[in-house]
Amino acid sequence: MAKDKVSIVGLGYVGLPLALLTAKKGYEVSGIDLNTDKVDRINKHQDPLNDEYVQKNIKDSSLIAFSHFGSLKESKIVIVCVPTPVKHDYQPDLSPLKGAVEAIAKALTPGTLVIIESTINPGVCEEVVIPLIEKTSGLKLNKDFHVSHCPERINPGDTKWSVENIPRVAGSSNQVGLDRTVKFYESIIDAPIRAMGTIKEAEAVKVVENSFRDVNIAFVNELAMSFTKLGIDVKNVIEGASTKPFAFMPHFPSVGVGGHCIPVDPYYLIEYARGYGFNHEFLALARSINNRMPEFTVDQLVAGLSETGTGLKGARVVVLGLSYKANVADDRESPSYNVIKILEERGAKVDSYDPHILHKSTSKTLDEALAGKDAVILATNHQEFLNIKPSDLKIKVFVDGKNVFSKKDFAKTGIVYRGIGR
Repeated sequence: MAKDKVSIVGLGYVGLPLALLTAKKGYEVSGIDLNTDKVDRINKHQDPLNDEYVQKNIKDSSLIAFSHFGSLKESKIVIVCVPTPVKHDYQPDLSPLKGAVEAIAKALTPGTLVIIESTINPGVCEEVVIPLIEKTSGLKLNKDFHVSHCPERINPGDTKWSVENIPRVAGSSNQVGLDRTVKFYESIIDAPIRAMGTIKEAEAVKVVENSFRDVNIAFVNELAMSFTKLGIDVKNVIEGASTKPFAFMPHFPSVGVGGHCIPVDPYYLIEYARGYGFNHEFLALARSINNRMPEFTVDQLVAGLSETGTGLKGARVVVLGLSYKANVADDRESPSYNVIKILEERGAKVDSYDPHILHKSTSKTLDEALAGKDAVILATNHQEFLNIKPSDLKIKVFVDGKNVFSKKDFAKTGIVYRGIGR
């Protein structure tokens, strides 16, 4: 039996790996992205994301990319992978999703299954996506088309878990749509696909799993701030606690929480529940704590400089790392930018360097970044930075925003070392 043709809307860190995987599994796949430069590179079999999975699979892929929605008319499965950020006031910004859904609806043909992978709060499919499709297309849900939600799960830079083997969940507008959705994902992913009872349950899964991480990170970040005053090394304490083989899951403090999921998703649930008269105090508090970590990191630099008899104003500081996690080129919601902003507001002279995001770095090499500096803030634990030898540094203070270096190595150099809760 011939496989359904598939279109994937949004060719970013979620959509492009999914499109490559789907094509790899024998489907005829068209990818749609409004970025014409990205589309051109994909069609030349070039990686536009600097992503290891994409680099590995794009060279021989049959994926064809478009900057328009014309290819949708031939597809029976359309998957939406556009970003869903939050606004400056932390209100969810659904405009990219609405724009994509409206464009899809204009080209929708009867019998199409529309799957939303973009992260959304519970209720968006039923209250926003489905009404918009019906209004724009004139088609009827569960008669002419189906809508499902299979929240994306991807971990850039992870060598073990990829788009090919991470278990997924799915919910749909009815059983027919659910069966089609589960069957499709089972055909491309080597992992279990859990069918949820409702589409709203599937929407809630993504928000809950990332809120879980955010809350636990906030807990250890608060411990880090407390233990700094108490003279306790929080990293050693967490590693000690993790020797307990049950009922404890280690999380570690850092310069801040970044990426498109953890610092964003809790706001979706907070705002949605508020509309129904419930106030998520716990989630809001976790967000508040984690949002303070860039300022706390700068405070550690100030404390370190004071030990050397100097201040932050006029100090030459380099922030190492602009991406939100190690060894990837993704800087969405990166705490590094807040660190830089705070440093500049307090009068420091700031440079930055990230070997994975050179076009946004003020320095182009590590040697250039370190030259003539009074202090370093390590904001991202890229492999390139882990090779730094404290004995080679000519600085006054080193702030280890990821707690990856040994305090003892710095004690031998005379450089003031400050970690996050160490």
